[in-house]
Amino acid sequence: MTDDVQSNAVDLATELTIAWLGNQNNRAAADDVPAFLRTMHATVLELANGVSAESNEDTAEAAAPEYVAAVTARKSLASKDHILSMIDGKPYKTLRRHLNTHGMTPEEYRARYNLKADYPMVAETYSEARRAMAKKIGLGSKGRQARAAAADPAPAEAAKPAARKRLKVATA
Repeated sequence: MTDDVQSNAVDLATELTIAWLGNQNNRAAADDVPAFLRTMHATVLELANGVSAESNEDTAEAAAPEYVAAVTARKSLASKDHILSMIDGKPYKTLRRHLNTHGMTPEEYRARYNLKADYPMVAETYSEARRAMAKKIGLGSKGRQARAAAADPAPAEAAKPAARKRLKVATA
């Protein structure tokens, strides 16, 4: 009977992995697929044998990979022109797209390398340049104008056009 459970577990784990990979919202590198399949197989076996997942939490924590940063947090923020990635040590003006290629969110990145919640994802000079460009093209000015109009109702009344008078046309 254990051979039946083993073969069924392999089949079920394979089907679950294929379904997971087929979902367009899940992004996985080819290197991650075997590890996911092993995890799926172990989970299916646990469920089939009635072993609780709590007993295996210690082994899962021990198996969690240790991530070593390519640079220190201080060095990554040393330049105002770019931020050095802790994944590969390369400079980027913004880390969001780089993190997306590695399947991570900024929160996961900060957690992986024990960074503070306010660790920037955009280089300082790039952020200032974007801010200046937004101000130049007037982004957000509509909201400022509306707040100013609400604070000063008197000039708005004075700006109303005077009522037009009808001219009488002489008929001949």
